[in-house]
Amino acid sequence: MSHTTTDEPVRKASGATVPVLAFAGIVVAVMQTLLVPVIKDLPQLLDTSPSNATWVLTSTLLSGAVATPIMGRLGDLFGKRRMLITSLSVMVVGALLSALTDALIPMIVGRTLQGFAMGAIPLGIGLMRDMLPRERLGSAMALMSSSIGVGGGLALPAAALVAQHTDWHALYYGAAGLGVLSIALTLLVVPESPLRAKGSFDLPGALGLAAGLILFLLPISKGSDWGWSSPTTLGLFAAAVVVLLLWGLMELRVAAPLVDLRTTARREVLLTNLASIMVGVSFFVISLVLPQLLQLPSETGYGLGQSMVVAGLCVAPLGLTMMFTAPVYARLSARYGPRTTLIIGLVIIGIGYAGGLGLMSAAWQTVLTSVLIGAGIGLAYSSLPALIIGAVPASETGAANGLNTLMRSIGTSVSSAVIGMVLANTANDVGGVAVPTLHGFRVSFMIAAAAVAVGLVLAFFLPRGNPAAVTQLRASSEEDANLARAEQALAGVGPHGFRGRVLAADGVPVARAKVTLIDRHGRQAGATFSAGDGSYALAVPTEGPYVLAARAAGHGPLAHAATHGGGHPVDLDLSLPGETVPA
Repeated sequence: MSHTTTDEPVRKASGATVPVLAFAGIVVAVMQTLLVPVIKDLPQLLDTSPSNATWVLTSTLLSGAVATPIMGRLGDLFGKRRMLITSLSVMVVGALLSALTDALIPMIVGRTLQGFAMGAIPLGIGLMRDMLPRERLGSAMALMSSSIGVGGGLALPAAALVAQHTDWHALYYGAAGLGVLSIALTLLVVPESPLRAKGSFDLPGALGLAAGLILFLLPISKGSDWGWSSPTTLGLFAAAVVVLLLWGLMELRVAAPLVDLRTTARREVLLTNLASIMVGVSFFVISLVLPQLLQLPSETGYGLGQSMVVAGLCVAPLGLTMMFTAPVYARLSARYGPRTTLIIGLVIIGIGYAGGLGLMSAAWQTVLTSVLIGAGIGLAYSSLPALIIGAVPASETGAANGLNTLMRSIGTSVSSAVIGMVLANTANDVGGVAVPTLHGFRVSFMIAAAAVAVGLVLAFFLPRGNPAAVTQLRASSEEDANLARAEQALAGVGPHGFRGRVLAADGVPVARAKVTLIDRHGRQAGATFSAGDGSYALAVPTEGPYVLAARAAGHGPLAHAATHGGGHPVDLDLSLPGETVPA
């Protein structure tokens, strides 16, 4: 038997990694927002009825909702960078298809493919967790999480300008170009994460979740056209409940499920996901209300009579403020923790909507409202991945953040349906045209404020955590079992295995440090936690080279390359944050 050790950090991220990943998130947001300036013209542009034209938007919503958790899980299994590039590539194909057609069906197909890009957000967050030192992780995740709002806010005036002065197909060519640029930058700058989840892809679980989400989101997006009490709408909602219940029962019986429902049911994960829905609702209300208020003619008595481009510029501070709150979030979260930061963000959003009820009479007032609500949403969105990451194992980061991103999408979908219904029911009929009223805008703001209040209640019930442990890996029931087995096996792991202690730089044993065994293919071959005296033990499936990665709260990460030749266990102490201590 022989073994060698070398120091090789698990995380190899250059200074450009975070901006490149955040740019991918912005590209996704641009794809979602680019049609906003031409929504009302889609029936004419596609030579179809208004009800058929809405499928251009609905298709992207449905495919994005389905793809987000699935791509997150595939990233955990086969590589987050690989799946990020795949998501962006599918988006580029979809954008080019939409750019080359004026027909409804090809346009819907192209928009469906573009929805797959939504998986880029949780995949980017997962890559950051795997590669960045914890002192950079907070602000990086905040920027990535906020990128969806940043891109949406910045893309709105740009898309309006393009739509006013060029052929509307240029919007899709621009989105495809941004996608190609993002792919190239990712290939050049972003390394692949070596961390892999165990198990295989749960195809039946993916199909079941896809069916349940489509059955749920379809009536939400089309309910106003079909009628909320119509047999079709109610039937689809009932079918969604049945399918999702059956899917949940199936997932509980699968060894490697698409979504670990036991982890999802933990209080911190469940409440965070529910709060994400409320934040999604509040985020989308301002995006729906202010552009309409700004563009309504002043002859209505309350409309501000601005052009499409000016309206986009007035709403753009929403995204800009979200971007600038990322470093602010990092400082607040480091001192008070993500739970407190989420509460602060929700309070600011609530103040913004409450103040916005009386700030609707001038364009500068809408800018002020956008800045205030953008700051609150930036803090709230930035807190969500930190809360999720602090509660799930590293091997489930992609899937867990994918589910959290899905919860935000559900919030925006519900917001779109509810606010659309409110504005339609409160509109005035002027010459056969439904004109939204000031009363409808204010009711919409009050609905957003109510969603914020619900989110605050949920946030207050989140468990209080140690701010320094934001990036700490919390043990799941499976990991607790691994720890118990390791403690029993410390006396000897048999002829195939590694054993030793996890030590701090000053030689003090580190308890509950996670030690992960990675094989030559970059896949996780085992994992455990160190005992109270820092001891660990890991069996290896076969002889050969491995990497032992160790990490613990308050310490830098470490990876050692070691070869197991068989015959007897390899004794190897792991010293954080970067020295090899021979046993």
